Amino acid sequence: MSGAHRDVPALLGTPLPNPVPAEEYERCPVTDVLRRVGDKWSVLVIVLLGRRPYRFNELHRGIENISHRMLTRTLRGLETDGLVHREVFPTVPPGVEYSLTPLGRSLLGPLSALADWVVEHHDEVAAAREASATS
Repeated sequence: MSGAHRDVPALLGTPLPNPVPAEEYERCPVTDVLRRVGDKWSVLVIVLLGRRPYRFNELHRGIENISHRMLTRTLRGLETDGLVHREVFPTVPPGVEYSLTPLGRSLLGPLSALADWVVEHHDEVAAAREASATS
């Protein structure tokens, strides 16, 4: 979590203080990025843009129940983090297309690994939730 832990090859190899100081947790780069990627819409937007670039309205139509405002906020956040590129075309009205940056593309592998884990273990997680709810 602290600056001394940036070169650790694996998360589990990182020694953590006990208790973990709240300030260190808040400054942690892993916490910071997981907040963005773990929000409601970012993973879906990243996965869609991983297939091909999208115009804003096309992306909006392709994600049921996301508001125009929330898609805008999600794309801006991903752009700010360097994961999404926004290109404006000089048309009337201006056309805007979104695509993943190389950094955003590099996130597809870890997201795929997480998705594979979820598919493999979803039934176990669901059973544990059910057992916890009935106890």
